Amino acid sequence: MAAHTVVDTEPQRRSNGPVEGGRDRISLTGISAFGHHGVYDFERQQGQQFVVDVSCALDLSSAASTDDLAQTIDYGALAQAVAADVERDPLNLIEALADRIALTCLRYDAVQCVEVTVHKPQAPMPVDVADVTVTLTRSRTT
Repeated sequence: MAAHTVVDTEPQRRSNGPVEGGRDRISLTGISAFGHHGVYDFERQQGQQFVVDVSCALDLSSAASTDDLAQTIDYGALAQAVAADVERDPLNLIEALADRIALTCLRYDAVQCVEVTVHKPQAPMPVDVADVTVTLTRSRTT
């Protein structure tokens, strides 16, 4: 058998700090939860399903090299935290809901930046619309 040599073509990724440009990401798509958000009384009374996508930028080099869950984010715990944000106290705007979720994601020390999309497919609209979404990006301030 021939010996194989591994060449690290990106030595800067072995640093202990955050990855430049947030190239490493953990994304959860289609987190579904029932909430009572909206500006209309009937939305707050009846509630509706919301769908959330989150994409967290963080340095995953330690998790990749050690194969250790402690070096990354527990995806299940993150999904539960996002669903809990949707299910708790009502907000008027999905913009505010997206911000609430972003702040939850940034509570994980490893997350440097997060992009959150909140879908409100049953939003009351004057014409037929398949979906209404708000997407925002928030970064950790250092």
